[in-house]
This record gives sequence, C-alpha cells and structure tokens, in this order.
Amino acid sequence: MTHDHDDHDHDHDHDNRYTDMQARVKALETVLTEKGLLDPAAIDAIVEAYETRIGPRNGAHVVARAWTDPAFADWLKRDATAAIASLGYAGRQGEHMRAVFNTPDTHNLVVCTLCSCYPWSVLGLPPVWYKAPAYRSRAVIDPRGVLAEFGVTLPADKKIRVWDSTAELRYLVIPERPPGANGLSEADLAKLVSRDSMIGASIAGAPT
Repeated sequence: MTHDHDDHDHDHDHDNRYTDMQARVKALETVLTEKGLLDPAAIDAIVEAYETRIGPRNGAHVVARAWTDPAFADWLKRDATAAIASLGYAGRQGEHMRAVFNTPDTHNLVVCTLCSCYPWSVLGLPPVWYKAPAYRSRAVIDPRGVLAEFGVTLPADKKIRVWDSTAELRYLVIPERPPGANGLSEADLAKLVSRDSMIGASIAGAPT
C-alpha cells in the first residue's frame, strides 16, 4: 500500500466564510421549519438525491467516456482538469483534477486526511462517511480493511494506492470496466458507475 500526499494547504473547505454560510443556512432552515414552511424530510430527500444520484452522474459520464474513447482516456491521464472541463464540468473554486486508473494490478482509494476536500464538480455532494475522522485516518492506515468493510475484498497481491486530496488537487478514480460490458452504449456504461466506485470504495457494477 502506498499513500500519495500533496503538501498543499487543506483549509479550502473550512475557511470562515464557508463555516459562516453553513451556520446561516442552518439558521434559516430552523426558522422556516418552525414556521411550518419547510419540511426537513423534503430537504433530506433532496440532499440524498444530489449526493447519491444526480451529482455523481457527471463523474459517471467521464468514466464512461474514458472506457469507450482511448483518446479521451489518454487525455484524462495527461490533463484531467482540461479533459473533464471539455465535458462541461469545472471545479467550483478552480482546483485541479487528477484521474487515477484502476488496473488488474492496482486499486486506487481517495481520502482527504486533514479535512474533506472533494471533487464536487464531478461527484456532487460528499458522502457523510468520507468526512468522518474514522475513514480519514483508517483509509491510510488500513485501506484493505476499510475496503473490506465496504464489501470490496481484493486479492492479497493487488496493490492499493491511497491518494490524499487537497484544496488545490482532487482525485477521480476511473474504475475498471466490468466484464460483460462490451457493446454497451456510453449512456448504459455510465449506469454501471457509482459514486463510491469513483472514490475507490467500491468497484463498477456488472451489467444486469
């Protein structure tokens, strides 16, 4: 297992303005809820949709294009920021992207050890577990055990590479194309790509 860390500043998602904005949103939500103008369950449903379905579709499109277009895959390897931007997905604060490709020999896992830097432009909202201290520490110390808890059991001889996101550089895992996916359209291939597989916490699903 190797851990790739970039020593850039990690305060991107924790500056005072962001924290203040979170507090303002929470206060407004509380007031509207008390007045009966807002249903917290509806907000939870919207957040869940953007976290697990709507947001990650951008990244799934990137992965499916890489699976079907060797030239695009090569571009992703050389300059992921530009390749991803060509599909209309750009970082909200100008951060750079790097695509890391799973192979038969190597599995990639992404973490942000100091905070919760995350590629919002391609994966939408970060999952709660990604921000949890337990994941942020154990993903580096025991990535194989963490993956097993996610239901991903890798061969003992398969290398696991852990990538540490920063405010300036964020990672997108390109999962291996699943067996039996030949001949599928790009749109159908994108349906096999989950948010977690683009973090490295799962693998792409097999066609049904």
